[in-house]
Amino acid sequence: MNQDSDETTGALVNLPDERLVKECLNGNSDAWSAILGKYRKLIYSVPIKYGLPPEDAGDIFQQVCVHLLEALPTLREPRSLAAWLIKVAANGCFQWAGRERRFQSFDFEAQPDEGPVSRETPDTLIRQFERSQILHDALAEAPARCRELIRMLFFETPAVSYDEAAKRLGLATGSIGFIRMRCLDRLRKRLEEKGFA
Repeated sequence: MNQDSDETTGALVNLPDERLVKECLNGNSDAWSAILGKYRKLIYSVPIKYGLPPEDAGDIFQQVCVHLLEALPTLREPRSLAAWLIKVAANGCFQWAGRERRFQSFDFEAQPDEGPVSRETPDTLIRQFERSQILHDALAEAPARCRELIRMLFFETPAVSYDEAAKRLGLATGSIGFIRMRCLDRLRKRLEEKGFA
């Protein structure tokens, strides 16, 4: 994929899902790449939450993508694409678990099969994704300095020290605590406006 195509895909990721689906149906391969880029982590997260090994999570990812490609022309609610993808991925996990149970030998001494590790329903996963998306959107709307400071302090592992954050941002170390508090206050207000609960 060339740089122009990468930039086009990057710009398309921010479009509403209805528009992306329409672009896919019109043959725009960059729109397909944008959908996969936008939802890749979400699709993978479902089998991982259900305790599947990474190679099986990859198989489910591929199945979901094939299913989406086949279903695009008849997708009833493109704006609910995330929820649809979670349900399809969860269904794939349940099918995988059923196949695994059939292939396991029966052992009277063993504990009953507990099934997948996660007990989360697709609806729970959808709510988690929606909350994550609200947080992502609110952070994207924050000023660049706030966004970078929050990323360093809360999303990097291990968290960046105040000294290091000040150095990276070109600020005095003593100002980091105040700026952090102000940025978090703005973020909290924006999350409340967006209905984050």
